[in-house]
Amino acid sequence: MIVEGPVMKFGDKIDTDIIIPARYLKYTDPQYLAQHAMEPLDPEFYKKASKGIVIVAGKVFGMGSSREQAAIALKAAGVKAVIAESFARIFYRNCINNGLPLITLPKAPEEINEGDTVKINVETGEIEVNGKKKLQGKGISGMALDILKAGGIMEYLNQIKS
Repeated sequence: MIVEGPVMKFGDKIDTDIIIPARYLKYTDPQYLAQHAMEPLDPEFYKKASKGIVIVAGKVFGMGSSREQAAIALKAAGVKAVIAESFARIFYRNCINNGLPLITLPKAPEEINEGDTVKINVETGEIEVNGKKKLQGKGISGMALDILKAGGIMEYLNQIKS
């Protein structure tokens, strides 16, 4: 599974209230949520992400509440993958369940710059930056990879049911 796109960078401790503010949690439409993704940090995020981007961030990306809307909003906004030094565990699982790949890469913000183009092999964790530099992140395997390949947990369950 290969994912590629231009990079938008964020720092450490980006919590789920930044990813999708609590005032939008009553809404269920993914496209509506997408319009408000990352709004506190970048009100133009949706416009920038809609062409398909990869987020690069620091430590504990997705910390905070367990709101599934954070993963839904990012994916619907056009985020193809997130590369970070570390992830909050429940956020990580919510992203896998919603078909959004996450790659753990130590020192990710030091290795990859805003505007770089990355090509990610989700299975191996290999990241190619600007067609040259190669980095080794942690790939995804097993059932988590099967869920991603299916497009999310619901699609995966429908596949194994039929």
